[in-house]
Amino acid sequence: MENKQIILDYIENKKYQYVELSHQIHQRPELGNEEIFASRTLTEILIQNDFEVETNIAGHATGFIATYDSKLPGPTIGFLAEYDALPGLGHACGHNIIGTASTFAGIALKQLLHEIGGKVVVLGCPAEEGGENGSAKATYVKEGIIDDLDVALMVHPGNETYRTIDTLAVDVLDIKFYGKSAHASENADEAKNALDAMISYFNGVAQLRQHIKSSQRVHGVILDGGQAANIIPDFTHARFYTRATSRHELDKLTERVGQIAKGAAIQTGCDYKFGPIQNGVNEFIKSSKLDDLFAKYATEMGEAVIDDDFGYGSTDTGNVSHIVPTIHPHIKIGSRNLVGHTHRFREAAASTHGDQALIRGAKILALMGLELISNQALLDEIIEQHQFIKGHKK
Repeated sequence: MENKQIILDYIENKKYQYVELSHQIHQRPELGNEEIFASRTLTEILIQNDFEVETNIAGHATGFIATYDSKLPGPTIGFLAEYDALPGLGHACGHNIIGTASTFAGIALKQLLHEIGGKVVVLGCPAEEGGENGSAKATYVKEGIIDDLDVALMVHPGNETYRTIDTLAVDVLDIKFYGKSAHASENADEAKNALDAMISYFNGVAQLRQHIKSSQRVHGVILDGGQAANIIPDFTHARFYTRATSRHELDKLTERVGQIAKGAAIQTGCDYKFGPIQNGVNEFIKSSKLDDLFAKYATEMGEAVIDDDFGYGSTDTGNVSHIVPTIHPHIKIGSRNLVGHTHRFREAAASTHGDQALIRGAKILALMGLELISNQALLDEIIEQHQFIKGHKK
């Protein structure tokens, strides 16, 4: 039987098991670096399918590396599995689909490795949504884990099916001011007002926005602004995101935002702390030839692959793309007006349409892996294109 058909038949025969797995993860949403159930569920099925699994990866307790090595010559195909949820919204970004589809694709492709050679690696990637010690893929890049892959594949649920789009580099920053408390009426002259410092900081950022590029973003919220109106706060805390089209630009923007925090502290006599709470996320280096391969198999699976301007977001998959050719396309799970990080998107991630997208996504990814192992000339072209783009990137 043709290898392609073997993969398709395998996924068809096993699809209900993986739909149930996706639903189990969806029903037990876990925040970044706390994905104990999801990580265990995915690693258990990988172990059952003869993958060698390492856990607790590079300071991420819920990370894992699952490897199946044919011991025959061939490339290493990486599948990126995400499985964290959003605070208060559960799986409103559909990571239950991502983690399950990547795992399913890796296991399906593994069925043929004894004939075609190569290696399959399923990387369990915690905390894509960020947070404390978030964006595990960026850690994996720093630790050299991504260096072992030839390509990295994944598919994200969305309101349409489309190729990888541009993303922004992002830093997630905590700003804290430390002052001296006093009664707001009786001895205010003795205080150092940490809320004044924070308000000055916000005003400074607002003034900065006039002088940054239209593609750059600075946005944040006050997490702690004081406890009572008649007590001058001695502590305030805000969290900000800075975004830009490249890491080079972003480093400069983040430095300017830090200077504003320093100025606000000096102005009010407060002390301050400013810095990242997680890994920095880099912009995406797109590999059009690899995305063309996605579009080829997505079309074969009945998906209408469209091109559109979807605006800018950020993902730590961008960090992976700085090392190896990587894709981050989307696959349709609902209506055109479906928006991520909403209750409607959460429901779509466990809907019949979402389940169908999971199965089609697993087929697309597995067939991509099959062709990349079987067609060395195409893989070489993809790698050459990626290296060329990296070499010319400013």
